Formats: sequence, structure tokens, C-alpha cells
Amino acid sequence: MSALSLRLPNSIHRHIKDIATKEGVSINQFISSAVSEKISALMTEDYLKQRAKRANKTDFKKILSKVPSRKPIHGDEL
Repeated sequence: MSALSLRLPNSIHRHIKDIATKEGVSINQFISSAVSEKISALMTEDYLKQRAKRANKTDFKKILSKVPSRKPIHGDEL
């Protein structure tokens, strides 16, 4: 594990401290989790962009054409 010196505005530090306390975790654990979530989101976005580049619209339309046409279930209309 490595250490990182981080400068934050006082207001952000206060928010982190309050949330970490409410969650019952240390500030380090909270920040580590938040950074991990951001990394995961960015990596997922990159993965989906790469997958989208390989997409074939003809195949996609072919698959969608097999979906039966019916009215939406009540509550799903909007």
C-alpha cells in the first residue's frame, strides 16, 4: 500500500469527515472507496465505448426485429 498526500479545501474535508462518520468508516476508507468507484465508472465507460465500436447495426436491427410488438405494461407507457 502507498501513501498519498492530498490537499483539499476545508469545506470538502468537512463533508468527507461528516459522511465517513455517518457511514462508520475512516476518512481514508471513504476516500479509497470513492476513488475506486470513480475508477470503476471510467473503466466501464471505456469498455462500453470499445464494445460500441465493434457493434454491427444490421445485426442489432435483426435482433430487434424479433421482439414482439405489444402494448407496454401499465406504468411503463411513459
